[in-house]
Amino acid sequence: MAKQAEKKEKLTALYCRLSQDDGREGESNSISNQKEILMQYAKQHGFLHPEFFIDDGVSGTTFMRPDFQRMQKMAENGEIATIIVKDLSRFGRNYLEVGKYLEIAYPTLGIRFIAIQENVDTMNNTGTEMMPFNNIFNEWYAAQTSKKIRAVQKAKADNGERVSASIPYGYKKSPDNPKQWIIDEPAAEVVRYIYKLCLEGLGPTQIAKRLRAEKILCPTAYFESVGKATANKTPSDPYRWCGDTTKRIIDNRQYTGCTINFKSSMISYKIHKRLPNDESEWQIIPNTQEAIIDETTWERVQELRKNRRRNTATGRESIFSGLVYCADCGSKLYFCASKSITEKQEFYRCAAYKENTGTCSIHYIRDIVLRQLVLETIQKVAEFVQGFEPVFVYLFAKKNAEGREKNIRAMKIKAEQSKKRIAELDKLIERIYTDNVMGKISDERFAIMSSNFEAEQKELRESLSNLEQSIVDAETEKVDMKRFLETIRECTDLKELTPAIVNTLIKRIEVHNSIVVDGVKRVPIDIHFTAVGLISLPDEKELLELIEEIMANPLKSA
Repeated sequence: MAKQAEKKEKLTALYCRLSQDDGREGESNSISNQKEILMQYAKQHGFLHPEFFIDDGVSGTTFMRPDFQRMQKMAENGEIATIIVKDLSRFGRNYLEVGKYLEIAYPTLGIRFIAIQENVDTMNNTGTEMMPFNNIFNEWYAAQTSKKIRAVQKAKADNGERVSASIPYGYKKSPDNPKQWIIDEPAAEVVRYIYKLCLEGLGPTQIAKRLRAEKILCPTAYFESVGKATANKTPSDPYRWCGDTTKRIIDNRQYTGCTINFKSSMISYKIHKRLPNDESEWQIIPNTQEAIIDETTWERVQELRKNRRRNTATGRESIFSGLVYCADCGSKLYFCASKSITEKQEFYRCAAYKENTGTCSIHYIRDIVLRQLVLETIQKVAEFVQGFEPVFVYLFAKKNAEGREKNIRAMKIKAEQSKKRIAELDKLIERIYTDNVMGKISDERFAIMSSNFEAEQKELRESLSNLEQSIVDAETEKVDMKRFLETIRECTDLKELTPAIVNTLIKRIEVHNSIVVDGVKRVPIDIHFTAVGLISLPDEKELLELIEEIMANPLKSA
């Protein structure tokens, strides 16, 4: 009697599931409709202690569903007598997994399973002979739905629409058009601050610590504060930023106002894990929303991220770390500091120099000397810009245009050569095909030759495609000097370098071997500035000639 009473206390699990794709079929599969059908069936057939288990918005191809897992745990603990679903597809759309539960796990646990629509009842052994076929069809349906969704996404992307529904921190949906992003100003201000800190030389982890110390709400906490739903759990510490979060913000190009499609892809309709795609597979659509970060700043930050700072044993680092290179071999110059030397003695030396056993000479320069040389150069450029900004802009616009035209000409010549060779290969393939048909060359020889020609042709086509894109980019490229000029104007009375100034103005510093001038040892350096490259300021005679040139060609100089 005790066992019988215990059995009556077991639950009848009424399981409902609806995915986003199932919802397109209308009300018939809605959660409310499923609940009504299941409860009515349970009452009519006398099933006791009914309890609903509901997974809304979860695909049937996975069994990692919250309420299904709760139901399964109770089943394994002996708390469930019967499981009832509206139809087999509500239980799942993975043929192997469904079979494992219905044909092995539940019979072993003594659980009765009922699918109303297919008339499946494992206790009465009805409908079970057709159950495997129904499950195969349900999985096929999931596969076809997945293909349709991919086709829809591709069509959207081809029409210049974004395919991802996720909106990055800093943006929000427009109330007038849900497809359009608009700037969420409080969050956008934090994004701008993160990029500013990166320009000042801080890495993702250091930025996260700064935000935490300044008690700035992390994205999840911010979304909760403005009533926006998020899949992430609410953190116990609302100011708990982490390096991964700031890194994702720094790496996200969509802050420049573009949309990026196909950054990742799902392994399959059965395995919902997403894997990152190669950048060559990304689709970048420019100017789809207002930019939070300008393109120049974003690119400069990415360059800084590539040249990450190398910490010394003392924990000290140079303001130029990651920017200094050997003028001869191109290797980085490492910043050297130790407890045995003072800050005034800290120095750089070529990474390829290894106590006379390496491939390069030492290329040595002290950090304090480098600071002074760079400061003096920036001061001179700032002074020149203050007095002769139109001349400066004209000089470097002209220099850049000449270099760009030369580069474009070289690329166009190479592109024409590639097209000519592709056409030649077409004729060669056609010729050996004719020779093979007429018996002049063997099938084996034809296969080898055609394979080689086609491989070369494929490589040339890929190279040509990249080359043509580079030509388009070069022809439409304009040197953005706006940020450079804005920063350099502020450096007229500069007394000390800051990380923000260095990282905004300087792209690369090349250090030459030391030379002796008038009995004094000097280390020549080349400073490559952002936007303008190497700067060689004109002397008085050259300046007068440039002014005359501008006056003679006012339209061209404009």
